[in-house]
Amino acid sequence: MTKAVLDDPTRRGALLALGSGVALAAGAPAIAQAQTSSSPAASSPAASSPAASAPARQGPGFYHHKVGDATVTTITDGARTIPLADGFVRNASRDQINAALGQAFMPANTMTLVYNPMVVTIADKRILIDTGNGPDPKGAVGHLLPNMAAAGIDPKSIDVVLLTHFHGDHVNGLLNADGALAFPNAEILVPAAEWAFWMDDGNMSRAPEGGVKQTFGNVRRVFKGQDSRITQYQWDKELAPGLTPFATTGHTPGHTSLSLESGNARLLIQADVTNHPALFVRNPGWHAGFDMDGPKAEETRRRLYDRAVADKVLIAGFHYPFPSLGHAEKDGSGYRLVPIAWNPVL
Repeated sequence: MTKAVLDDPTRRGALLALGSGVALAAGAPAIAQAQTSSSPAASSPAASSPAASAPARQGPGFYHHKVGDATVTTITDGARTIPLADGFVRNASRDQINAALGQAFMPANTMTLVYNPMVVTIADKRILIDTGNGPDPKGAVGHLLPNMAAAGIDPKSIDVVLLTHFHGDHVNGLLNADGALAFPNAEILVPAAEWAFWMDDGNMSRAPEGGVKQTFGNVRRVFKGQDSRITQYQWDKELAPGLTPFATTGHTPGHTSLSLESGNARLLIQADVTNHPALFVRNPGWHAGFDMDGPKAEETRRRLYDRAVADKVLIAGFHYPFPSLGHAEKDGSGYRLVPIAWNPVL
């Protein structure tokens, strides 16, 4: 269904309106149903506190902007600078990667990875999209909770944690350093396809040693004992008014992006369709070492960015430089990200 939406040239703007007007399936998660739900998010007094009360001015670790009636707050979890590893891009040489870094005025042979979860407030409900790396003793990442506090957002007021996929930099923030729940009143929404892959014991037994095998173990660690809080969601079914998930597979088997539409405003929340734009927006044919299916990830990336360029839609990228917002334009065989102009107030 999503492929048809992305490929259909007659549906201008459809990328960010996948779920508009679609009736929710019986039992599907929906913020609109929260008042009649028995989930922890519905019963918590703290969960009813709207993010509209957040400070109107920006801070060094958070950035507010409006998408129609929705308030979106990008909250940085930090950045990690690492030596450029062999295989960081599977089908590009070190010289090619360094040339791309140089064009972006970034140092050679090093890579800085940034992490930007966001809180979306719709109809007075707070939805945290991805959770960052979790506690980090080195301090480079793990800044989600202190930056939320600076933005005036109490972790107890999060109604829903909505996960796009299960890599550690997106799910580890569900837990505090002591293993306690970081967002104790929140329902956890997970992509059904992602859950099916990572929770399959057969898939785990066949996984090669290394990052994929480690991810299987980490997924089980993070979600252990949380079955009653977890709801699996389906693609192309609206989760909250104007907020619709759709398949963008390749990075992982169940990788999910989201479209947010309110009034005449739209936002594409791409998650990890690309990593750092200096490499993977500029060079959509490059296959990141993090992408489990490189050719599929490339196909998804080109299709999504072609549509985003055509619709001139605002994009939020989890790994874009903070505040992780910009528009894409076609540039030769690739694309160029044009960051938004910083607005000092909401």
